[in-house]
Amino acid sequence: MRPKVGIIGNSYLINDQYPTHAGGTMNSEAVAHVCGCLPLLIPTDPRFFSVEELLECFDGFLLTGGRPNVHPEEYGEDPTAAHGDFDRARDAITLPLVRACVERGQPFLGICRGFQEVNVAMGGTLYPEIRDLPGRMNHRMPPDGSIEEKFALRHPVTLTEGGVFHRLLGATEVMTNTLHGQGIKTPGARIEIEGYAPDGTPEAIHVKDAPGFTLAVQWHPEYRAGEDPVSRPLFEAFGAAARAWCSGVRPAALQRSA
Repeated sequence: MRPKVGIIGNSYLINDQYPTHAGGTMNSEAVAHVCGCLPLLIPTDPRFFSVEELLECFDGFLLTGGRPNVHPEEYGEDPTAAHGDFDRARDAITLPLVRACVERGQPFLGICRGFQEVNVAMGGTLYPEIRDLPGRMNHRMPPDGSIEEKFALRHPVTLTEGGVFHRLLGATEVMTNTLHGQGIKTPGARIEIEGYAPDGTPEAIHVKDAPGFTLAVQWHPEYRAGEDPVSRPLFEAFGAAARAWCSGVRPAALQRSA
């Protein structure tokens, strides 16, 4: 049996009436074909299960992107129109899940909203709209065009020399797509920022001194994960961490080399 990776689902309404939980096919493809793991969608709602049950059922978690944002009350701020839509049910699962995984050493990979969830779970805060900040670029998904155009590489990310991402990707600068509106305002406790866009927006983080795999990125590496030279190493490393957890191996802390 392959290691089981829980893919965090998002809530949707079909035809504005029928409630569903869904996940992007790209995520399942990346988990199955690059990680080499069994992709299983989690209907993220605390009415259906506890975080403890998830921890026992899965060997790793993919914290996916999603249109709704983390509710600002989770980091001590009042909601405004700029904060957009919310999914409190997802918040109620993913934030304690991240903290539990950090403590246990259970692996997760955060993507876009998942990146933001990792920061908030560790006590950090978010800007509601990056493009409104002085000197920042518009990181949002282009409103028009094909999938290929929307997920095209749009800016470089500079990585900390000698850091986890540098060692994993073999470069201190990589090209990424960008499809997000929010971003890190203040980093949470133990959140180590190792990648920045040219305008200073944090793009790559991990939890310092955590005993397991805790990497998260603001871009979307699931797009063509098997082909992209930046995406593939991320998912391969996440898959290796999930296999280790499945086999009972508990990895040493990920730390920057001296």
